[in-house]
Amino acid sequence: MSIQARKERERAERERRIITTARDLAEAEGWDAVTTRRLAAEIEYSQPVLYSHFKGMDAIMAVVAVEGFAELAQLLREARVSSTTSQQAVERVGRAYADFADAHPALYEAMFVRAVDLPFATPRAPEALQAGYGELREVMRPLAGDDDVEVLTETFWGGLHGMVTLQRSRRLHPSTYRACIELLIKRFVG
Repeated sequence: MSIQARKERERAERERRIITTARDLAEAEGWDAVTTRRLAAEIEYSQPVLYSHFKGMDAIMAVVAVEGFAELAQLLREARVSSTTSQQAVERVGRAYADFADAHPALYEAMFVRAVDLPFATPRAPEALQAGYGELREVMRPLAGDDDVEVLTETFWGGLHGMVTLQRSRRLHPSTYRACIELLIKRFVG
């Protein structure tokens, strides 16, 4: 292996370690606990090394968010394609979305709540963002009828996101959260 190839591999490994550590810390302690100083200490590199890979915490969080979008898109796709009816697809996709948000609160926060430097709702959005939204659109397409599929998709997504966000901020009673998700899904499948 050439020296250049080894250096590139080591750089990629450092970047992976930075991202993984940031994500693990955020899930364990929240994003406020994730600082460049803390990351540097955790991965045993200096802060300048972190800055040689990323401009700052916003750039790290954006990479984490894009990875989260890719994971969510894959889960939604699996839920959609494993369904035998369009109604079952909506049910499975809706539950998969809520389950993902519940299982990965800090990741979901990076994706949808924190300010990250990513373009949304534009063709310039990263592929992972487009793929996740595309899965929601595909599950809504058979239900759209005369409705605009984009509007229907955004309404469904907004409902799911709203329930998840209200639950995370303790605005819903914990005992009704799942019932709210199920009722939302039920209203969409008729």
